[in-house]
Amino acid sequence: MRHFPVMLAESLGFLAVRPEGVYLDATAGLGGHTRAIAEQLDTGLVIANDRDAESLEIARSNTEDLAARIRFHRGSFSELRSAPAEAGVEQVDGLLADLGVSRYQLTDAERGFSIMEEGPLDMRMDRGQETTAADLVNFTAEKALADLIYQFGEERRSRRIARAIVRARPIHTTGQLARVVEEAVPRTGRLHPATQTFMALRLAVNNEPGELDELLATAPDLVRSGGRIVVITFMSLEDRRVKQRFQELARAGRATILTKHVVRPGEQELSANPASRSAKLRAVEMMKANG
Repeated sequence: MRHFPVMLAESLGFLAVRPEGVYLDATAGLGGHTRAIAEQLDTGLVIANDRDAESLEIARSNTEDLAARIRFHRGSFSELRSAPAEAGVEQVDGLLADLGVSRYQLTDAERGFSIMEEGPLDMRMDRGQETTAADLVNFTAEKALADLIYQFGEERRSRRIARAIVRARPIHTTGQLARVVEEAVPRTGRLHPATQTFMALRLAVNNEPGELDELLATAPDLVRSGGRIVVITFMSLEDRRVKQRFQELARAGRATILTKHVVRPGEQELSANPASRSAKLRAVEMMKANG
């Protein structure tokens, strides 16, 4: 499978990778960013973390030739504190988090993320957890479902969509759900009408807003003074959280914001990988200790 690590050059530039440094790729995915960091190391190390065991195995295979420079760690953002310790270090020189869903997850019908691929309504990044998208769709009260779609998907037609979903229950596949939403609300642009509903369910199933808050709370403690934090988002909901947290760190004198304005992919990347069009990168440098 062809893999495009998003904003690769920009990520490496803001991380300012040093050959002897230790770096944490908090969202290893298929290993694209992990590989690029490892290739710049000499005596250094990159810790590759992901909550998706299947993606992590693919990343391991994709970086096999660089195994001596990589340590793998499976866990969600709320479990990230243990990653450096397991690798034998107290803090890292840089942390990267790409919050996008991997192409592997989106194109594997069995994972249940895709509007375009018929499969079970799953959407779990960690298939060890119990709650699936089907559980939310079939057992959430109509008002709560509408609120979820509105808050997480920023979908203004959430009440109409929730009403249609409740009437169509039980819904067991991605195709069923996509058709129910498409019949309930008209297409207003090139995006499928169910896009924001699917996004909302994915965020809810995986508690992504809560996990992002955990990452943003934990990262400043994991990164040493002078080290850097780089976050790539794909949704305004996430970007606002990252921007606000970085501003809080700057006001508290804990970090310097490196991206005065959000950084976006260049024309060349957009041409090669249209899926990167909504990516936004923000970065901070943790303040050096006094003395």
